[in-house]
Amino acid sequence: MNTNTLVQKVWNFCHTLRDDGVGYGDYLEQLTYLLFLKLAHEYAQEPYNRETHIPAGYDWASLRSKIGEPLEFHYLSVLHKLGQQPGMLGAIFFKAQNKIQDPAKLSRLVQLIDAESWISLGADTKGDLYEGLLQKNAEDTKSGAGQYFTPRALIEAIVACVRPEPMKTIADPACGTGGFFLGAYNWLNRPGAMLDKRQKEFLRDKTFHGNEIVPNTRRMCLMNLFLHNIGKLDGVPSVARSDALIAEPKRKVDYVLANPPFGKKSSMTITNEEGEEDKEALTYERQDFWETTSNKQLNFLQHIVSMLKVDGKAAVVLPDNVLFEGGAGEKIRRKLLENCDVHTVLRLPTGIFYAQGVKANVVFLDAKAKDGQIHTKGIWFYDLRTNKHFTLKTRTLKLDDLQDFITCYNPENRHERRATDRFKFFSYEELMTRDKASLDIFWLKDDSLDNLDDLPPPDVLQQEIIEHLEAALTAFRDVAVGLRN
Repeated sequence: MNTNTLVQKVWNFCHTLRDDGVGYGDYLEQLTYLLFLKLAHEYAQEPYNRETHIPAGYDWASLRSKIGEPLEFHYLSVLHKLGQQPGMLGAIFFKAQNKIQDPAKLSRLVQLIDAESWISLGADTKGDLYEGLLQKNAEDTKSGAGQYFTPRALIEAIVACVRPEPMKTIADPACGTGGFFLGAYNWLNRPGAMLDKRQKEFLRDKTFHGNEIVPNTRRMCLMNLFLHNIGKLDGVPSVARSDALIAEPKRKVDYVLANPPFGKKSSMTITNEEGEEDKEALTYERQDFWETTSNKQLNFLQHIVSMLKVDGKAAVVLPDNVLFEGGAGEKIRRKLLENCDVHTVLRLPTGIFYAQGVKANVVFLDAKAKDGQIHTKGIWFYDLRTNKHFTLKTRTLKLDDLQDFITCYNPENRHERRATDRFKFFSYEELMTRDKASLDIFWLKDDSLDNLDDLPPPDVLQQEIIEHLEAALTAFRDVAVGLRN
């Protein structure tokens, strides 16, 4: 069976299960469990002979030997047993549940996976299959999974600008399904990169360090990485199931690439021994933070700075409010410009995120030594928002849409740049004269305000109106919360 046929076969079975009310997320979860066990089984055979640490009687062979209700009963036992194991096994199967209630269809899925040799498929094939399911899951608005999904074109553009180097560490304190890690991995493995054996091993085992607080998202991330040859079957998970903001980082890294969750208020998710979760409002008290605030994005920004080595680099997706908010926001911005070299801001268009009503930016910065100097000399702003129209379905953001920004960024030497209509430099002195040290800067004229004949297509216009209204509602809710407090 060729690759395309296999991918289609897996997709078709997903559609069959959807008729029984099994969504993409649940299908992806079950596929994760079964694929992991099948791959472990294949790695345990000749010529690999790897130790998988899967207890006898709870492996792939024990599943494929059963059908119908005996399979369903044993599958539940397997999920429970493996969830109690240490390392990668316990991480993948943590609080695992069977979401396929029809024993016959569970048997068919086991047989479908068993019929193929997954090791013989390239990492690109296995990874593309899984990434495709993650994309579909993100598009399924009922699941809410889109909040973990950053547009792949945006990730590729960010990585092309940052240009991570081999033998360096990369972190994401809210890594979702691992999009930034895979973007960096693909960059480091690009044609012509020519990594040696030591560099390849470092890339597989030591490069990536992440946090993801949602158990199911974490397991999808680990599987996504594993299918792309990141991490070991019997290794320690590279993604911790914990809130990154709780404490100072245990390690300093060379790069942080992140899209922290949208939504301003922080909350702590408490998981008890039974795996039940509860949330409570949270203000983080950290000695290494410049300001104490319950604003989640401001806390992530402060945390990311604390994660970086001296001269470490970061690219972070942040909502507009981080650029203009007063109070703690203003104090944090001033500290950020003093302590780091904040050199580039990419103003993102609307209509590219699954979370509705989001107006966001990518902030690029380099960490600097704490020497009392002001390290930001000025910031280059690129406006990809004004007179740009995108939607999630009919006019999706492509890498070609970001090529001009990459050219203006000039990754080979960002100190040599030229201004264009969309790319403009503002000195530190100019920025400090703005009200509240606001970095919410725009200068292009919105053509649609003057030329009604040049409006975007109706579906795009409709989506933009919805997003503007939802952004306004979010702002009003924040004001209401502030008044109550």
